[in-house]
Amino acid sequence: MSENAFEAIPGTKSSPILLLCDHASNALPPEAGSLGLDQGLFQTHIAYDIGAAAVTRALALAWGAPALLGRWSRLLIDLNRGADDPTLVMKLSDGSIIPGNRDADAGEVARRIAAYHAPYHAAIAAELDRIGPQAVILSMHSFTPSWKTTPRIWEVGVLYDRDARLAVPLMARLEQAGFTVGDNEPYTGALDGDTLNIHGTLRGLPHVLIEMRQDLIATGAAAQDFALRLKGIIDAALVDMGK
Repeated sequence: MSENAFEAIPGTKSSPILLLCDHASNALPPEAGSLGLDQGLFQTHIAYDIGAAAVTRALALAWGAPALLGRWSRLLIDLNRGADDPTLVMKLSDGSIIPGNRDADAGEVARRIAAYHAPYHAAIAAELDRIGPQAVILSMHSFTPSWKTTPRIWEVGVLYDRDARLAVPLMARLEQAGFTVGDNEPYTGALDGDTLNIHGTLRGLPHVLIEMRQDLIATGAAAQDFALRLKGIIDAALVDMGK
């Protein structure tokens, strides 16, 4: 089952960039059924990061960079959480009870970790081992234009933990390009055990998690346009960082 835990885009062997998209998909494996949810909820942000996969694929193509994308919905298991995180398998998400997760015991959580979470993170580790110490990690996510009834002013958020080598020049370049930028907003990147912490901070590799507001990337054409604009900005930030 592990080969179905993620989608791998090989890229070229010369690219130092590794693109990640933890919440790429709103699909579920057949054995999970619908987790007891109405199908309409799988078109919403509780199931996946809308637009993030399209941007990730476009950037991978533009750079010739490898990419790893989660194949299944975050409702099955959240690939951006540590294996011991209590929110790894969510029982409630944005007001919706997840019936298929409500009674998930430790054995079921362990099964999902072994089948979906561990293979994805093993693939990230293997790809970083292959690239070597020059690797740069870009993790692509998206966020809703408003939280409850409060509009979010940011168009792009740059998240980071203790290593701001790439985050600082990237935020500066995004602001120069006219974006309203969140500095560790609308979420924080300082989460022990998450994807960036395990594969970036603990390895000493430069990394950022880029949060894109979903209304800017909601269609295929918009995501393509956004990716091409973002590529130039990231390229400039990498030069600023000394890459």
